[in-house]
Amino acid sequence: MVKRHFTSTIGALLASVAMAAPAMAGVPVGTDALREWNLIVLGNLTSSSEVEGRTFVGGDLTGNSSNYNIKPGTPSSNGQPGLVVVGDVNGGTKNLNNGSGAIVGGNVNSGFNLNGDPQTVQVGGTIANTNVNQNTVNSGLATSNPQFAQDLQQDKSLITTSMNELSYQLGTLDADSQLQISGNRGTFNAVPGADGVAVFNITAAQLDSIGEIQFNLNGADTAIVNVAGSSIRLNDNFLGGTANLGEHVIWNFKDAADLTLTTAWGGSVLAPKADTQTFNYIQGSAVFGNLLQNGEMHVGTYAGGYYPPSGQPGSSSGGGSSGGSTAVPEPEAFGLFALAAAGLLFARRRRSRKAQAID
Repeated sequence: MVKRHFTSTIGALLASVAMAAPAMAGVPVGTDALREWNLIVLGNLTSSSEVEGRTFVGGDLTGNSSNYNIKPGTPSSNGQPGLVVVGDVNGGTKNLNNGSGAIVGGNVNSGFNLNGDPQTVQVGGTIANTNVNQNTVNSGLATSNPQFAQDLQQDKSLITTSMNELSYQLGTLDADSQLQISGNRGTFNAVPGADGVAVFNITAAQLDSIGEIQFNLNGADTAIVNVAGSSIRLNDNFLGGTANLGEHVIWNFKDAADLTLTTAWGGSVLAPKADTQTFNYIQGSAVFGNLLQNGEMHVGTYAGGYYPPSGQPGSSSGGGSSGGSTAVPEPEAFGLFALAAAGLLFARRRRSRKAQAID
């Protein structure tokens, strides 16, 4: 009887650990996430501006009226809508354009303007101030299907972990290209390797010492610029403009806690820990911790062929296939299981000895 009880308890414990462990997810991670979304905010987004492509918000979306998916683009191969918000949507009315659609985990208190082709909006809580017209709007989904909110939270967790790991991994790469500073001008001369990747390692002080940027890709598929420093101010002008830099340049601010952008910026920006404020546009993909957005996000999202090596932090499964990574149970989960199993085994032995003593 003791043996059966122990076995069933272990079975229940294994099941609970399996449930606690992340499952395989289809959400894009690593550099695939940069290809998927024009803007990723892991925390809260406060916006009075617009995003030309798709947007993911891990917290709440607030602020005045703002616009999403304003440029028709390639439909998501992962089925992502134009706007995903894990938390609530508050403030001024949000405009969803070009058949954008939206998924919201909480409540839509601000209301949506649904512009363009018939759209599908899925809301975990309630939705107000929205003219449905010929569109499909489903609300209360978190009540009727608790898995709806759980899946969104898991997506947020996967994306957050992936973006931090990608930023860390990029920051460990050895430089093979140099920034040349002459007066007020900084020239980035990419020297791509056989894989088409060029890496620059610079400091925030170096970036702050120049006012003009000349970026020469020199055939590089991807140029990675690692910028060391906790406080970053982007106020440089790009000689020749910003066009096409977002597709091929990743500015990685892995240590940035605060970031301010005042000029038009060319290149995708990876700053997953930063509280960020923008006053001008970014042409490329962008990842921030929290964002106060007063400048637009322009498409020209990352389109390079760089993927972290398989098994490295930030890598996507399939070495380049879009969407998802196979998550494994956290070491902490195994540790908890081991402790619990040891406790149960100890209890079983005590009961067995007691029974022998009574006999």
